[in-house]
Amino acid sequence: MPSYAFLSPQAVERREETTRRGAYSLLPHEKVWRDRQPGLQRRGYSLRQRYHLNWKPSWEGTNVDPDFCEDSVTLLRMDIIDATRPDGTVVALKSICNEGSREVEIAQFLTSLALPDNHCVPVLDVFPDPLDSARTLMVMPWLRPFDDPEFVMVGEVIDFVTQMLEGLAFMHSHNIVHRDIAAQNVMMDGSPLYPGGFHPMRRGFSLDVIDELKPLSRTDHPVRYYYIDFGLSERFAPGAPSLVVGDVGRDDEVPELSSTVPYDGYKADIHALGNLFHKEIELKYHHVDFLRELVMHMKQRNPAARPPANELVSMFRQIRNLQPAASYRWRLGSKSEPAYERVFNDTVAVAWEGFSQLKKLVN
Repeated sequence: MPSYAFLSPQAVERREETTRRGAYSLLPHEKVWRDRQPGLQRRGYSLRQRYHLNWKPSWEGTNVDPDFCEDSVTLLRMDIIDATRPDGTVVALKSICNEGSREVEIAQFLTSLALPDNHCVPVLDVFPDPLDSARTLMVMPWLRPFDDPEFVMVGEVIDFVTQMLEGLAFMHSHNIVHRDIAAQNVMMDGSPLYPGGFHPMRRGFSLDVIDELKPLSRTDHPVRYYYIDFGLSERFAPGAPSLVVGDVGRDDEVPELSSTVPYDGYKADIHALGNLFHKEIELKYHHVDFLRELVMHMKQRNPAARPPANELVSMFRQIRNLQPAASYRWRLGSKSEPAYERVFNDTVAVAWEGFSQLKKLVN
């Protein structure tokens, strides 16, 4: 541990007092998972030490700062916890209520379609909740937000948009509407960027939460993006109308959403994805003008005027082909950067890119 991970005697006394007062105690939703730890262990899913029945804080009796102890890290969500399989793979366990939900059914159906354009999070395992027969636990890979770390180069955005459009066209071609497309429900497999792994809660740190991590470049180490959370999704019978009802979902800016008037679920998905591209890319970065036409088509107010997902895939392929090859390695630059800072960062980026290409030629 680094020297700053150790506390002075006075700080140790304060830490012991805050520990006694319950500052690091399990939260109510953490206790729910703690109670399931033995049953999960029997199925081959190990929870972090914090959620073992006999857990005691590892910093007790030491002068170590709890911030540098893995078992001080709390769980952020009630319905999802990280676990480790016997092979060391970190996975996500999601608790799902059986009544009125088709999430497991739809997610398993999508997983069964092993095709390259399938960008739906795969289901690795499904089994009954060991303590609640009304719930099911679904196991998936542990992913990280699609924009953590942030995009750096134009080609990274092009790859992201390509994968998201292909994934949407894939879902729609199999008669499924997502109905909750938003930034929170698009994630990526971060393992190419963090080959040594990362902590599932403190994503910028090592598994033991001691070392701060620096990600590899996704330009040189491409990642795969996934749609997650099919809790609101619908699967239609072949040839059946694609009408849905409900002003549900995280994106409340889809104009036709209604709890009483049926609307086309496919068209609503297209608007929601276009809105994601607009808010998370167009409004945040420079050098993404090539998205303007695509987003304009996707966000048209009249649902009937929005092209279907397969046409959007073709449209963006044409847009992509018009981009100069060199532009893929242009630095995006945040629109929140001051002008002087942007000029400096762009200059540094060009220099590093030239150095990187020279190294490849030499090697």
